[in-house]
Amino acid sequence: VQLQASGGGLVQAGGSLRLSCTVSGRTTSAYTVGWFRWAPGNEREFVAGITNRYGTTNYADFVKGRFTISRDNAKNTVFLQMNNLKPDDTAVYYCALDLVGWPIATTRGRYRYWGQGTLVTVSS
Repeated sequence: VQLQASGGGLVQAGGSLRLSCTVSGRTTSAYTVGWFRWAPGNEREFVAGITNRYGTTNYADFVKGRFTISRDNAKNTVFLQMNNLKPDDTAVYYCALDLVGWPIATTRGRYRYWGQGTLVTVSS
């Protein structure tokens, strides 16, 4: 299984970005894709997750109302729409895949496959 993340960049506070994560390879019939982020000095933290079968979602409290995770199963791609970005959102964003799928894991342990990360920088 391979994951390819893209879409990061530099944006001003209040702006928007959309990240993409394309999954390839052999997966189970029901899996979860999660987005995590890591900033220097911090732990890698869960941002959002979505199940591929039913599109059930879960969000970290600090992104609720600002970020939306969605999927396009025909393209094996998961998106993270990030609106009203803040400087504290600056981080490397990673997508990851959990073959167990449910419930949506919010810690790293069940996510066996990881993408390479894409840098999001929010200027004040």
